[in-house]
Amino acid sequence: MPTRARRWHISWLLLAAATIPLLAVVSLFVGVSEVSLAALLSGQDGGRAAEVLMISRLPRTLALILAGSGMAVCGTIMQMLARNRFVEPSTAGTVESASLGILAVMLLAPGLPMFGKMLVAALFALAGTSLFLAILRRIPLRSVLLVPLVGIMLGGVISAITTFFAYRTDMLQSISAWTTGDFSGVLRGRYELLWIAAGLTLLAYFAAARFTVAGMGEAFATNVGLNYRRIVALGLLIVSMVTAAVVVTVGMVPFIGLIVPNVVSLALGDNLSKSLPWVAILGAGFVLVCDIAGRLILYPYEVPIGTVIGIVGSAFFLFLILRPNARVA
Repeated sequence: MPTRARRWHISWLLLAAATIPLLAVVSLFVGVSEVSLAALLSGQDGGRAAEVLMISRLPRTLALILAGSGMAVCGTIMQMLARNRFVEPSTAGTVESASLGILAVMLLAPGLPMFGKMLVAALFALAGTSLFLAILRRIPLRSVLLVPLVGIMLGGVISAITTFFAYRTDMLQSISAWTTGDFSGVLRGRYELLWIAAGLTLLAYFAAARFTVAGMGEAFATNVGLNYRRIVALGLLIVSMVTAAVVVTVGMVPFIGLIVPNVVSLALGDNLSKSLPWVAILGAGFVLVCDIAGRLILYPYEVPIGTVIGIVGSAFFLFLILRPNARVA
């Protein structure tokens, strides 16, 4: 039987999931351009409200849901593969590597279509994440806090390389658009790459049991007949592709994969077959909340969602580090 604390956490999960449809509806009607139910039904504005809804608001809401669920699942996979609660794409150099890949495309093949940019960014993200895991295997880890520190330092080095080349080639302003998460530019026809991320998120669910076993270590996975290296490769591929799709579409969106998986784990444990759907749902809800807050804080101006999530995520990261059982892996 679950403990009282576990039941309390599950109740909050259910309540949060129940509010997501309401958040999606609110997202459709919040913004500078006035879109109201009355205007949509009456059509007195010549159909302008319906046009704004279909071209901007609906694609933006779908992009928020797809990006939030995808990045949350990526964080869960990385935490299982690295066996550390503090790891996610923005604390492992994955996002920074994807940005370096985008800069390489902008310099060497600026005419490449969005799908091609995503593939190049995914290759760089895969290389950066693999380098992170390779470094972890070669250093003694006396504390679980050392793992995200290594990832943050690696991300800082990669980000510095990106900034250096962007500065030398007068691309610094252009690359800043990819390093700040912002959904304000999402329109119909400019977010569809995120459906690829949704498909990969679904693939992660079907492989959830294997990721759970792989998270127990290579020796255990091998003993139960699982090809550990193949599962790690699949996880890295999913993380890299989803991260690249999000970065190419809306830029860096940090800390989603850190906050949501840890919250879900408090209620449901580490069995990904049970927790992964909740991670995806709450990831979407968390991003919706932060985006709506960014639109309302300085209305009619908008605070980029990367800034809002960065503030919330930094505070949550400090909470995880400073809590009494932070040293438990």
